[in-house]
Amino acid sequence: MLQFNIHEAKTHLSSLIDGASKGRPFIIAKAGKPMVKVVPVSSEEVPRQRIGFMKGQFSVPADFDSMGKKEIESLFGCITVTRKSPLMAAIP
Repeated sequence: MLQFNIHEAKTHLSSLIDGASKGRPFIIAKAGKPMVKVVPVSSEEVPRQRIGFMKGQFSVPADFDSMGKKEIESLFGCITVTRKSPLMAAIP
């Protein structure tokens, strides 16, 4: 891989970038010590998929939203409020 010092890289930056975009990466060095590697950006980069990564590996029970409801209410001393409850009458 080609290596250029900072002064050379600044002087020939346009042609170096053209070369890198065509698949010829290079290194920019300072006092002979490699500092950065310039490589082309791949248009084929695919973002890592997070949503749906466990699709088909488990199922959610139909009563998921109400599971453990009585136990939770007893722990917190709550009352059950439903849409038909007078407490909810003011909410559209």
